[in-house]
Amino acid sequence: MSAAVDTIEIQNVVASTGIDHELDLETLDEDLVGADFNPDNFPGLVYRTQDPKAAALIFRSGKVVCTGASSVDDVHEAINIVFGKLRDLGIPIDDSPEITVQNIVSSADLGEAMNLNAIAIGLGLEDVEYEPEQFPGLVYRMDNPEVVVLLFGSGKIVITGGQQPEDASVAVENMIEELEGLGLFSS
Repeated sequence: MSAAVDTIEIQNVVASTGIDHELDLETLDEDLVGADFNPDNFPGLVYRTQDPKAAALIFRSGKVVCTGASSVDDVHEAINIVFGKLRDLGIPIDDSPEITVQNIVSSADLGEAMNLNAIAIGLGLEDVEYEPEQFPGLVYRMDNPEVVVLLFGSGKIVITGGQQPEDASVAVENMIEELEGLGLFSS
């Protein structure tokens, strides 16, 4: 295992769940202390938790999206807090609603500068987008795991699209292996 794996940090976890019925967001905005509902700007009600730090986006349909958490455990804890507040307002919610992790965004540092032009050519144009005049990073669509890796000339990378925390470490290992195979990385 490379030293780059030790630098992985989860930046954001996005998960979704739901309540089996429609919600009156206008009333909820009045009753839920700290809620923010401005339908002209965003169709959902936003409720932020402080510990753990996250935001729940609550929609009229009953769908709830939690974003901004820094771990899968924090997502579950934040959703449980929100559901506790809703139950306190008399809104019926299942005891353990299904929570689905949609996206985990992580970052890491490969520890050395990268030649993105050479990497773009080496990885092949079908899986890579690299237009430095548009965006300073190389976008690599990885198949295993199925994630998108943003690689920057500094050696820093962002992994997005993961659904389990392990996806980031597998992606970093596979990225290093591919770069070593191309002679573009020395571990």
